[in-house]
Amino acid sequence: MDFSLNDTQKKVVGLAREFGREVLFNAEIKLDRMSDSGEAAKSPLFWGALSQAFELGFSRMAIPEHLGGLGLDPQTTGMVWEELARWGPGFAATLMPGAVVPQLVSLLAGNNQSLVDRFVTPYVEDTSGRSITAWCSSEPQVGSDGSNYEDAKVHHHTLAVKKEDRFVLTGAKSDFVSNGGIANAYIVFACIDPSLGLKGSGTFVVPADNPGIKRGRTLEKTGLRVLNQAPVVLEGVEVSEQNLIFPHGDGYPMLHNSIITVGNLAVGYLAVGIMRAAYEHALQHAKERVQWGRPIFEHQHVSRKLFECHMAIEAARAYLQRGSWLSKENFPGDLKTSLGAKIFATELAVKHTAEMVQVLGGYGISKEYPVEKYARDALLLRIMDGTNETLMNKAAQHLE
Repeated sequence: MDFSLNDTQKKVVGLAREFGREVLFNAEIKLDRMSDSGEAAKSPLFWGALSQAFELGFSRMAIPEHLGGLGLDPQTTGMVWEELARWGPGFAATLMPGAVVPQLVSLLAGNNQSLVDRFVTPYVEDTSGRSITAWCSSEPQVGSDGSNYEDAKVHHHTLAVKKEDRFVLTGAKSDFVSNGGIANAYIVFACIDPSLGLKGSGTFVVPADNPGIKRGRTLEKTGLRVLNQAPVVLEGVEVSEQNLIFPHGDGYPMLHNSIITVGNLAVGYLAVGIMRAAYEHALQHAKERVQWGRPIFEHQHVSRKLFECHMAIEAARAYLQRGSWLSKENFPGDLKTSLGAKIFATELAVKHTAEMVQVLGGYGISKEYPVEKYARDALLLRIMDGTNETLMNKAAQHLE
């Protein structure tokens, strides 16, 4: 095993660190403090930072080079996600699902030049950030049971009805659609044949400006407040038959599990970045804050908390990199490894960001310091892309 970074990785991670430190950190803190989460996505500060992320290519890291992306491997993108999350976790969480439409079109319909011209090329050429996309799976009635592929009674309630050469989509997706209120296109799972349960769902690309698309109020959250999450309602939305990029049938679990395999690794890297942010702030504070005649870092109970957090960061990163390596070797990777790495990293993030608050004492709960924000951000990761309890059960089924 070689833990050294190649020249490309050094360059792109260094660029992410500089961009995060100079741009994302201050923007993230200011946007987090807005009283209404929905106002963040209306702010020039939000779009200015997102625009710069698009200009630097962080929006298109995993898109193939021949389609205008950077073509970076999963291990390299993982390193970048961690670095961006260290400085602006809400922005990182925005960018991660933001490329889902061009990525899936590239993967599933790359030979359809019409779809590439409409959904991939404009995205990779965009420098405004306005081409951000989203995927719509969970619904008010279908949440944690979204992986219950064998029970025919469980299916998406968003329906897709064939009408000549078009489909008509009707239904509502839950409040948790990341980028739901700002996306310009969606991946929508919609039921074509309810008798097949979730396997009866097709995968559609739906432009946000199609008549019948409505977006609900931005979800007010404790943490990751920069990430826009909102319900998406489809009222008789018509899309061309070619917008069905993956048909319903027995292949649905494979596609859904592939998205989960990749997506959960990304959430895990968010957790490591957030832990790092809390740890680095707490470590600096501990070396400067004097109590009992010496810096509190020299008190064993404080240094122990810091070192335990350091160990958690190293262990979680290694687990995630293992999952990314498996994804690089044989896309999309190994489901149980990805789920395990996400669960491990996010549980540790919740525990150790709280401990870093404790290191700061009374300052830890003050918004004058960012550590309390990181503790709030970490809480959301245990339920992002599936609750850890549900994912644990799913992963355990793949033990051998």
